[in-house]
Amino acid sequence: MVLESAVTDAQVRGAPGGAVITLVQGVSGRFTSRLHSERVAVQLGVWLGVSFTVAFVTGLISHFMQHPPAWMLWPSRPVNLYRVTQGVHVIGGPATIPLLFGKLWTVYPKLWQWPPFRWTSYVLYGALVIHVTNEWAKVRRNLWTAECVETQEEPRSRRRFLGTVAAASGLTVLVTVGETFAPLSKLAVLAPRAPGVGPQGVPVNRTAVAAGVSQMIRRPDFRLVVTGAVRSELSLTLTELSGMPQHTVRLPISCVEGWSAEAGWTGVRLRDLAERAGVVPDAVMVVESLERSSIYRSSEVRAPHWNDPLTFLALRINGSVLDPDHGYPVRLIAPDRPGVLQTKWVTRVMVS
Repeated sequence: MVLESAVTDAQVRGAPGGAVITLVQGVSGRFTSRLHSERVAVQLGVWLGVSFTVAFVTGLISHFMQHPPAWMLWPSRPVNLYRVTQGVHVIGGPATIPLLFGKLWTVYPKLWQWPPFRWTSYVLYGALVIHVTNEWAKVRRNLWTAECVETQEEPRSRRRFLGTVAAASGLTVLVTVGETFAPLSKLAVLAPRAPGVGPQGVPVNRTAVAAGVSQMIRRPDFRLVVTGAVRSELSLTLTELSGMPQHTVRLPISCVEGWSAEAGWTGVRLRDLAERAGVVPDAVMVVESLERSSIYRSSEVRAPHWNDPLTFLALRINGSVLDPDHGYPVRLIAPDRPGVLQTKWVTRVMVS
């Protein structure tokens, strides 16, 4: 495929950087591969569009779950919803990279065309919506109609190229998905945390030492306080908290990095504490940590979550007392929440 110049010789000679334009025109004629075609670009563009959209939407979900606006009430069920959406987000991002490189290679000759009207060209470079709208006709023509006429060799070379790009994208998924999908954990060489490696078999992102609480959590005068808009304020020692009805449930910790790990958690249901303190059903709770230096030293727990029987103030993990790095003496564990909002080293619950 030989690209035609968008400007005349006279324009080249009179334009700023005319020598550069001449060089560009000479180079552009060298792109002769049939794979530099509209049809290949369209097919890769569709794949890239789907991949990018999935990563973008799941990224928005992650953002709004961590920083929910006042009007949004995120559900507590299904339990693994955030685990799936964040896993797809982190896995889908790397999978998009080979598709992007493949698309750039296919349309690469276009990058050597000198724009006759530079100011409009630069404006349109960032107009993704305009680009997608403009490409829609090409998608219909190349994928959903029989208008394209091609030689016998073109389908084979196109399929080989598209297959190579798809294989590269699939490989990135294969070496990432194990951080969420346990049977493939040994292949997760791109995972930021090794599944199953950590205190009590569960990875951690922030240790007690890093949080600056390693001394405070050992104080014998520790108390969990429930205060604010309550009928009866509570101030419970660890022994008193352990004396309340204990429940055990298996829930995942799902990190924004994409990895997740399931564990058995034992502790007190948050709604049992709320009932004991006389909290109204639609109240909002803020669970506060002993940690003071992190933006996630507290987390908001809204009614759909704290009323859920799977939302705990956990004292044990997998049958053992919480390791300091897992939030000893008390941590929040709830279904369908990002790991950064599963507050560790809990010392107070403020109700409003």
